[in-house]
Amino acid sequence: MGELKRRGVLFDVLDFKRDPKPSGIWLGSNEEVANCIGIGRGIGVSIETVNLSVERAVHLARGLDSAVFLTFGIDPGPRPGIAWLSDGVLVGTAQLEFVDDVIDHILAIASLFEYDRLRVKIGDGSPVIRDRLANLLIARSIEVQIVDEKQTSKGPRHKSHATAAIRIAMLKGFKVMKKRHLEVTNGEIKELQRRSRTASNGRLTIASDLSRSVAVGRLSLDEAIDIQIKRSH
Repeated sequence: MGELKRRGVLFDVLDFKRDPKPSGIWLGSNEEVANCIGIGRGIGVSIETVNLSVERAVHLARGLDSAVFLTFGIDPGPRPGIAWLSDGVLVGTAQLEFVDDVIDHILAIASLFEYDRLRVKIGDGSPVIRDRLANLLIARSIEVQIVDEKQTSKGPRHKSHATAAIRIAMLKGFKVMKKRHLEVTNGEIKELQRRSRTASNGRLTIASDLSRSVAVGRLSLDEAIDIQIKRSH
């Protein structure tokens, strides 16, 4: 109920004693849905699947559960924005706290749809993060396009990462056919070292080799900080 309210979705609360055969789209426990197969459009919910289950219900309510083209746009960066379109119609957006969550989030959303073709478009900013994500998607045989982010700068500059991701999803990019070489710049190493100082409340700065490992995805920032602490000891 909290997630539905957060999204501004109107809903009714059902009592199975008074309404044992719900119609339309309804959410219940996995056991309730299993016991009511063929009755309305039941969607099972657990604590772990609340967000995805509500997402599925919203998709069904909007008639967006199938698509020829399912397209994701990614605005890369330390807190990446994501948007997804069903045949050019915006379905949803999200802003994630960690780069490592992007691929799993995309695959989870894609699992809610029936589609003929899945493609992911990534903005060309944040080169290392862009190429990391592209390589992970290519490894899963998912079509990847790189989009010139200069095209997303038109319009108000107060847009969020999620809004930028919408623009990226709508623009044409060039298809990436093979994995890209990851090259970490000195500027990106220094930025990760700055973030390590912030994350550790100024106690330490991770070494450049650890920064490079974080940049290419071999380590998370927290893991790099833990290694630096052990080295210091």
